[in-house]
Amino acid sequence: MTSTVGNEPAEVLTKFKAILPQQCTLYDSKEHPDDLLLRFLKARKFDLEKAMLMFNNYLQWRQSFGVEDIVNKFVYPEYDKVMELYPRFYHKLDKLGRPVYFEVLGGISLKAFESITTTDRFVQYYVREYEKTGRYRFAAASGKAGHIVDKSCTIMDLKNVPLMQFNSIRKFLAQVAHIAQNYYPETLGRMFIINAPMLFQTCWAIIKGMLDEATVAKISILGTSYQKELLEVVDAANLPSEYGGSCQCAKGCRHSDVGPWNDGSVAGFPNSFWEDINKRGC
Repeated sequence: MTSTVGNEPAEVLTKFKAILPQQCTLYDSKEHPDDLLLRFLKARKFDLEKAMLMFNNYLQWRQSFGVEDIVNKFVYPEYDKVMELYPRFYHKLDKLGRPVYFEVLGGISLKAFESITTTDRFVQYYVREYEKTGRYRFAAASGKAGHIVDKSCTIMDLKNVPLMQFNSIRKFLAQVAHIAQNYYPETLGRMFIINAPMLFQTCWAIIKGMLDEATVAKISILGTSYQKELLEVVDAANLPSEYGGSCQCAKGCRHSDVGPWNDGSVAGFPNSFWEDINKRGC
């Protein structure tokens, strides 16, 4: 197969779907919609051969890693303690209708982390969250927007993060980055890394090596004066007050997981399976 860069995406997608049944035994047209296939084509710049390899690897990984069992059966009773140490949460939408995702690394310590959970268990939880976002949050955001939404806006807060911590968690971050890039491609719309200390550039040089060029281009590194940039992308009403917005959720924005997936604004949502998934086993 040869590169198809320059052809219309719809034409390339048609060719991709025509050869998938012959070259990808795990492909199922009912389970793998066009928007999913397009993400893999985009990730490989519409090169059919490279996209086929990536998609095949993705399906084989899902099977060997047991993604469906993780979604349906995985129990993570340490969830609350992990979230206290390493808050990760979704909160409403940005101006393009994309779910806004936060990661707060200020309290993370590898020693404390390993006393609560294991890297393997956290990665399983991480994969389940990706599945929840792809199947549930994106679906609700798409219903709200009236068109397909398959990307998020990420805000990563580095306030009070000792730079020495990055070296200790580098292997863990690399594992997570590998899963995100190879098995959930083209789901990052924009990322802001805020409260980045001056010396973060040294760590950034290491982190960039874990990411592809297209991902790096979507990332902005900001210091403590980040509010203006965030408010250009996220309405004040949708941004937690601690980050320069006006939202003050009753249970705290970090614990609300609020958005069209559970605020009653989209028909068919919320869904108790996804809403209660982190309570399983607790």
